[in-house]
Amino acid sequence: MSESYDAVVVGSGPNGLSAAIELARGGAQVGILEASDTVGGGVRSAELTLPGYVHDVCSAVHPLGILSPYFSKLPLEEHGLEWVLPPASVAHPLDDEPAVMLYKDLNETGEYLSQDARSWNSIFAPLLPKSKELFADILGPLGVPKHPILMARFGLPGLRSALRFAHGKFTGPRAQALFAGCAAHSLLPLEKPLTAAVGTLFALSGHMEDWPVAKGGSGEISKALASYFKSLGGTVICSTKINHVRDLPSARVYLFDTDPVQMADIADSVLPKRYLKCVRKYRYGPGVFKLDWALDGPIPWADPKCLDASTVHVGGTLDEIAASERAPWDDEHSDKPFLILCQQSQFDSTRAPEGKHTGYAYCHVPHGSTVDQTKAIENQIERFAPGFKDLILERHKTTTADLERYNPNYVGGVIAGGVADATQIFTRPVARINPYTTPNPRIFICSASTPPGGGVHGMCGYHAACVALRTLSRHEAKPLK
Repeated sequence: MSESYDAVVVGSGPNGLSAAIELARGGAQVGILEASDTVGGGVRSAELTLPGYVHDVCSAVHPLGILSPYFSKLPLEEHGLEWVLPPASVAHPLDDEPAVMLYKDLNETGEYLSQDARSWNSIFAPLLPKSKELFADILGPLGVPKHPILMARFGLPGLRSALRFAHGKFTGPRAQALFAGCAAHSLLPLEKPLTAAVGTLFALSGHMEDWPVAKGGSGEISKALASYFKSLGGTVICSTKINHVRDLPSARVYLFDTDPVQMADIADSVLPKRYLKCVRKYRYGPGVFKLDWALDGPIPWADPKCLDASTVHVGGTLDEIAASERAPWDDEHSDKPFLILCQQSQFDSTRAPEGKHTGYAYCHVPHGSTVDQTKAIENQIERFAPGFKDLILERHKTTTADLERYNPNYVGGVIAGGVADATQIFTRPVARINPYTTPNPRIFICSASTPPGGGVHGMCGYHAACVALRTLSRHEAKPLK
């Protein structure tokens, strides 16, 4: 390539776009290189089933998007992004009793928690007054928090496993199940340390803001980010796959919105062997198996209150969810999998023809699984929504291999950037004082494989860009070799 930039970003997921925006806001001339024909990474939408049915290819509901400290700084609404808010963030159906609901209002949520309403309130009420400040500390690299007392109130109980936390804090199955569903977003066995922190984080986000969908599809988030980036003078070049550093244009610095091994493969000639060896030991964890449906109507939940929520955690009790989330780590497939199910068309009429609906659900499976989980997923939904199968007009399956083909960052079907357990969450992708840097002072990594990890929030890209901006003046724009 003959072009020359101050900074080149490889990959255009939300972190790559955020990195490029922050660099451009800092006065740099920035180019984005994207292998696909559109920007977005895991934040795209498409007609996967039938014409007129808009499905989110990967990310669907965005609690961390609307609460992102970085996105809140950007004029994304001026570039077409519109959040659609549901009445409730989460519904958690249970057998033969009303569903548990997570509402923004603590007291309204407490009405569904039976004897544990007071305990639930005692956890979240102290965090809510300064919850935005807490999120700013959580969604950053390891360091001294700006609000240490608040972080300690959140973090010390969060060191526990979700299983011990839920059994210790709640006496009844309803609050235990609701917390377990939130903790299962960690992709870790619920017996693991730090899963309580994930459960607390996701539940708290539902009390801060209703979990939204993007009007028109998740792809509208990527379009808004790209539009703003271009308004800053940035350049986006799609359909350009980078296989080696010789494929890159001249620049002062390079930021990789890729998984660590992809970055290592591309830049192996300009990174030391010891570092490459460490990168290639990076642990990815379980993948996902996903289904999208074109439906003849709304999902017929046994408890119609479930239709109020953008996300339905389908999995039953705490112990059932724990068993399901343990299975992929034992290289097993649950026959009653925990599902993260999203109901975008329930609140966004642009997603399906009038009177029709879309459906979306996935479960966690072993890394690289080839097992078809369609029957297990649909049976689990039918358990809590009798008649669901009769509404299916068309389905689209996405296996772990399909996910990796769609986005090479999703190694083995892993959508969250890799394992975020106690041994890797603070050392991702490798143990370095600054996780966004590499031994080559011109190369940075800004993907979900860096802190704070997975989710559509752009914070990995933002933090990496801040580090890269401080080094721009030290380097001249030249090929990376």
